[in-house]
Amino acid sequence: MCALRTVAGLVTPPAWLIVGLGNPGMEYAWTPHNLGFLAVDRLAELAGVRVARPEGNSLLGLGALAGQPVALAKPQTFMNASGLAVRELLARLALAPAHLIVLVDDVALPWGMLRIRTSGTAGGHNGLASIIGALGSGNFIRVRMGIGPDHPVADLAAYVLRPMRKAEQEQAAASVEAAAEAVRVILTEGVGRAMARFNRRVAPPQAPTLDAPKA
Repeated sequence: MCALRTVAGLVTPPAWLIVGLGNPGMEYAWTPHNLGFLAVDRLAELAGVRVARPEGNSLLGLGALAGQPVALAKPQTFMNASGLAVRELLARLALAPAHLIVLVDDVALPWGMLRIRTSGTAGGHNGLASIIGALGSGNFIRVRMGIGPDHPVADLAAYVLRPMRKAEQEQAAASVEAAAEAVRVILTEGVGRAMARFNRRVAPPQAPTLDAPKA
């Protein structure tokens, strides 16, 4: 079990596990596929903690967000095996999937668009597919951040694993801020309120013909 931390004057276990999906290593740090890691880093800044403690095949940080004790995690298993880390962390924290929030990129959404769901399929995302397979359930909250291309892309893996251009970095920063605020709303007002506020309808770019994802 994870050691407890003092939160708001009380020694208490985390009530939520918040996981950002990505790939470890500097070569992946500023790629579109790592928006989940970037969002967790932003939440760690807001909580005043470091996500640096090795535990459960992840880097972990324990603290408080919006008055709620939380565990922030970045799996170090690489994207396609994220479920192994998430399953282990949930077991160590004695949390059910209903208390899991996953922050993840989504090529089916345009840049800047957020989509919050409480359940569902992986939608073609290998990291989500790994989590669903490991947990045997898709009943967990996911905050999906759009990274969809605005032009046809022949190699989707190359697209999501390449360094972001300057304009994309600016869009990513805005998405990360929005995702952090969405998590705050989930924790304080509930996921229904967050969905009503952040699941805005935005006209997507022309749908490209994409190869099956490899990353």
